[in-house]
Amino acid sequence: MTSLTPPRAEKRPIATTRHGVELIDDYAWLRADTWQDVIRDPSKLPADIRAHLEAENAWTDAYMADTAELQETILKEMRGRIKEDDSSVPAPDGPYSYSTRYLEGAQHPRIVRTLRDGGPEQVLLDADELAKGKAYFHLGGVAHSPDHKLLAWSVDDNGSEYHTIRIRDLGTGDDLSDEIPNTAGGMVWAADGKSFLYTWLNDNHRSEKVFRHVVGTPASEDTLVYQESDPGFFVGVGKTHSGRFLVIDSHDHETSEVRLVPADDSAAAPVLVAARDPKVEYGVEDDGDGNLYILTNADDAEDFKIVTAPLTTPGRAYWRDVVAHQQGRLILSMTVFKGRMVRLEREGGLPRILIRELKSAEEHAIRFDEEAYSLGVSDGYEFDTTTVRFTYSSPTTPAQVYDYDMVTRDRELRKTQEVPSGHEPEDYVARRILAPAADGETVPITLVYRKDTPVDGSAPLLLYGYGAYGISMPAGFSTSILSLVDRGFVYATAHIRGGKDKGYYWYRDGKREKKANTFTDFIAAGEHLAAEGFTSRGRIVAMGGSAGGMLMGAVANMAPDLFAGVVAVVPFVDVLNTMLDDTLPLTPPEWPEWGNPIESEEDFRRILSYSPYENVEEKAYPPILALAGLTDPRVTYWESAKWVARLRERKTDDNPLLLQVNMDAGHGGASGRFDSLKEVALRYAFALKVVGKA
Repeated sequence: MTSLTPPRAEKRPIATTRHGVELIDDYAWLRADTWQDVIRDPSKLPADIRAHLEAENAWTDAYMADTAELQETILKEMRGRIKEDDSSVPAPDGPYSYSTRYLEGAQHPRIVRTLRDGGPEQVLLDADELAKGKAYFHLGGVAHSPDHKLLAWSVDDNGSEYHTIRIRDLGTGDDLSDEIPNTAGGMVWAADGKSFLYTWLNDNHRSEKVFRHVVGTPASEDTLVYQESDPGFFVGVGKTHSGRFLVIDSHDHETSEVRLVPADDSAAAPVLVAARDPKVEYGVEDDGDGNLYILTNADDAEDFKIVTAPLTTPGRAYWRDVVAHQQGRLILSMTVFKGRMVRLEREGGLPRILIRELKSAEEHAIRFDEEAYSLGVSDGYEFDTTTVRFTYSSPTTPAQVYDYDMVTRDRELRKTQEVPSGHEPEDYVARRILAPAADGETVPITLVYRKDTPVDGSAPLLLYGYGAYGISMPAGFSTSILSLVDRGFVYATAHIRGGKDKGYYWYRDGKREKKANTFTDFIAAGEHLAAEGFTSRGRIVAMGGSAGGMLMGAVANMAPDLFAGVVAVVPFVDVLNTMLDDTLPLTPPEWPEWGNPIESEEDFRRILSYSPYENVEEKAYPPILALAGLTDPRVTYWESAKWVARLRERKTDDNPLLLQVNMDAGHGGASGRFDSLKEVALRYAFALKVVGKA
């Protein structure tokens, strides 16, 4: 196949002792001492590290060379399912309607608007034109001013997630001299359209400060509005749907604190809603009539409730229940319109949308009939409206966008996702089954496969999982997975603990002290799918990314013979060393999720017991494909590089072990809607190859 051999990283052991335990890290040198500089400028990567990563890429390219034609075929299939000249449903705002539009062949969108009642389209921003000549380009925040005269926009041009904000005059189409570097990318305008708030990132890539920028002045003169003193907290900016208040939100993974700034007086001092209380989360809206509505888990409302309080006395002592807590009904989000509230909640594993009249407290639900489906609510720009927009899809049904009249209860279909190459939902089967876990719980699994796929154990199966941060995996439509499903794969999503698929307790039961449940749930899902004939042991390809990549590393250590292969995308596999280093961007904010092994010996020993890098053993492992991004500030490139180096040193089999590092991208992989598909095609070709279908 190739004269190349897998690269072997040099061992340069570094010994440290923590809580009486000696840790020897042979591959710590793969972390650049100047990683902050590398994230901003990849050319500053030390030569020896670059040489090793390029050798890994060359080995992966060589090993997968016999699938080049297959990858190209899959890429063409996936691209053929995308409507290239596509656009979003226009969102009205005052005299205009705003939308995004893709031209045929374009990697990036145009931001456009028309007059509300129709007319010629005005191109506000052409991201494809801005991206020309750049190896990486990501359009961050885009926000038009309330008077519709200016557009604030931000861009990250190397994958580091440091965004630069610029301002465009929509009358002339020219950018002003304003340029604000090192931001998180978002911004929120004051009511007069002359200033906005944004979040600044420090050298450790933490959002610790909120500044106010006045249009036409240099960034050096921006006013500090809020500074977060706790390095474990993220800071973000937003706006209540009424438009009356700018919102400054400080939070970690289990505690939040909100401050409000009047939108018509952005220079005013922020007003605290309620002081942070450990493990109490809350988010704020207002009704335009002097009342706040607050989504919170306060008072042991584990699955959240909605309370109200007067604007004049917003503190906890004045909170009164509006939608009481109900165990097992998880309130996911809430938006307040004039006179009404819309909330998205999940019960019994399925989402639903509730409309509530604020004066009468009358409620009604928008219900759906499929066995598994996904819902999303779009707030839109307008507060005084009877229309709410939502998106519906299922594993077999392409996405549909509806406008729903909250008074008449009529729904209008505004858009159905087009699949240009064709899609017949009746050719596919979507199922929702439950796998028994070892402790008596049941793990939901969403399945999609062709109706002619045999359910006799012979089919290969891709099992996807995440299981962290309370993030649930929606049962929505994906055009890309059809390239596997149409080749005989069953595609399964395991809704394992660590997400909120069965309520908040499902998250709590898969974090910190109970993190092992995430891993054993995934293994139980695979075992059950094999027992039920959807596949068989050794025919399962596991896939997950980021925190789901940690899952991949853990299950590869725990049950290697269950899997035909493992695809780990930007995998968080060096958990212990990362959580022991409080200089890394996300370490302090992550301690509530995983534990703090610096301060706590119990946390240290628990993380040590499952951290994939520390638990690589001398045994056989399934084929593994790991993917990383050089400028990734979330899961740094060296996590994958170290993990693969240790696996290659210790594993006792000849199964392929591949690492591909995107030298021009970060956590999200390649930018551009088509370039990103090349990485998906590689993953799918690997999955097909390891089950003998390439």
